[in-house]
Amino acid sequence: MKIINDIMKALIYLITIACIGELQAQLPAALQSGPVALKGGTIVTVSGGEIPGGTVVFDNGIITAVGIDADIPDQAEVIDITGKYVYPAMIHARSSLGLSEIGRVTETVDLNEHGTINPNVRAQVAYHAESDHIAPARTHGIALTVATPAGGIISGLSAAMLTDGWDWEEMTFEASTALIINWPDMRNATARDNALEQLSEAFLEARRYKKAKEAAGGDAVPHHKIDVRWEAMIPVLKKEVPVHINANELRQIQSAINWAEKENIRMVLVGGRDAGYVLPQLKDKNIPVIVTPVIGGPARQWEEYDRSYSLPGMLYDAGIEYCIAGDFAAPYTIRLPNHPASAVAFGLPEEEAVRSVTLYPARILGIEDRMGSVEVGKDASLIVSEGNIIELSNRVEQVFIRGRQIHMDDKHRRLFERYRERYSRMEK
Repeated sequence: MKIINDIMKALIYLITIACIGELQAQLPAALQSGPVALKGGTIVTVSGGEIPGGTVVFDNGIITAVGIDADIPDQAEVIDITGKYVYPAMIHARSSLGLSEIGRVTETVDLNEHGTINPNVRAQVAYHAESDHIAPARTHGIALTVATPAGGIISGLSAAMLTDGWDWEEMTFEASTALIINWPDMRNATARDNALEQLSEAFLEARRYKKAKEAAGGDAVPHHKIDVRWEAMIPVLKKEVPVHINANELRQIQSAINWAEKENIRMVLVGGRDAGYVLPQLKDKNIPVIVTPVIGGPARQWEEYDRSYSLPGMLYDAGIEYCIAGDFAAPYTIRLPNHPASAVAFGLPEEEAVRSVTLYPARILGIEDRMGSVEVGKDASLIVSEGNIIELSNRVEQVFIRGRQIHMDDKHRRLFERYRERYSRMEK
């Protein structure tokens, strides 16, 4: 009996130690306590070229100086990064990070609600700050992800979420970044027509609600009751919030473009596998594209094997606004830089590939004034790395999110060190 008790105590001790290590990795970084200067590295501003031997100074989470002769306050903490590179932190423009933990365990997935028309769903409220997938994302240089609801015809409102913070309220960078619409499959005419009818009816009801609400309070006009569904769509109808339409097949894309023009809304095409076939139309209508994913095979037997890999380069050559989002699944968020890296091998210029996961998603999301490049006045969300952030062999050495120096540890890194040690012992 004593042996069993001793074993149980040992197991409890080991579990406790493991949990403490995991907890430390998950702890949010402390607020910036004073000015910090990253000195001597190559500053890749993304928006204005590179600055070899440059310095970035930031205070209270905001970049205050950038350049070779940047003014460093006397009380600043100076970090020598000679031989290293500074990049803006990456932005994942479409992800289930924070909304999905284990795909096979339904209770850990909060991506969609019952019903097909849910414009009132707010993704940030469901964002799980303790998700095990968040720590690897931030240590890989991803400071911001767009938590995106799924399911139905109108899934709800996405939200730009930080990858560091105590809870969803603190981690919400920008609520209501877009209304998410899933375009129906065009091959089944009955299901397609039914879905499009529901979609059009929802927008018609929202316009009626908006008109009635604006008229409320006038002569002989009764007070209009609040309907949270149509209330959520008013900013969309005012063009204050864009509509992100998930569509990949050619007929889906063309149908979605025509519908968006008829409804007079701001459309962003998401997915866009066949966007290469309608480049003039996208350019003429000024419709941005969030490419997701780049890594993948052709959809049809007669298509070129590199059709997916070449799409970002096609959009760039055509002068169409775009960004790259990569994989939707939360565990694969860390693969974000692999997608623009693959596009480089098929025609996308290297500097464009870096912008596709930094500056360009910031522009499409409407947060360019705060994120996406290394510029004075923007958030100090930065990556210090050994080399180019989209190089597969690159190592991210330090990440700052709004000036906070984050803890560079996660489960992936601990397992890497564990098994590297194992095999180094075997070689002795």
